[in-house]
Amino acid sequence: MGETKFELMAENGGIRSPSDTLNSKIIAILEEDGRTPFSEIAHTLGVSEGTIRNRVSALRDANMLRIVAIADPVAREYRTDAILGLKVAPGVAPAQVADRFQHDQRVVFALWVAGSFDLILEIVSDDADALQRFLEDEIHSASDISHVEVMMGMKNFKNQFLLKRDWRPENG
Repeated sequence: MGETKFELMAENGGIRSPSDTLNSKIIAILEEDGRTPFSEIAHTLGVSEGTIRNRVSALRDANMLRIVAIADPVAREYRTDAILGLKVAPGVAPAQVADRFQHDQRVVFALWVAGSFDLILEIVSDDADALQRFLEDEIHSASDISHVEVMMGMKNFKNQFLLKRDWRPENG
């Protein structure tokens, strides 16, 4: 019989973390294919389907797991990839600027950082002209951004977030 959410929460005074061995195995399977049926995960791991359902539900409820679709920009054959280092204007929170790009398909990564920049954005586009239009329309004309450094991608050597189903770590 599967574990209840109460049983998951009771251990160690809180919900089990993603570093729990079973949770880690579940997450690894879902990272490979987020559509894997719970019954298949249960069979693979030798536990009940209810256990998988409860674990995934508890991790999602605790905001430790989100199952989403990720488009691989390389597979979609984008021609232009750039990293933008942004300094936001005085009095503007980095989250406010990042919110502007939440639904912009060209922005595939946004990270609030400490250091020389406030935000790092990764932009993908079909060509250099599309990138130029993005920079003109969304960055250089924006009053909430005081400075931008554009770093053009030349060659991607590693991106662990790309969807590569057959990839396995060398030491794994």
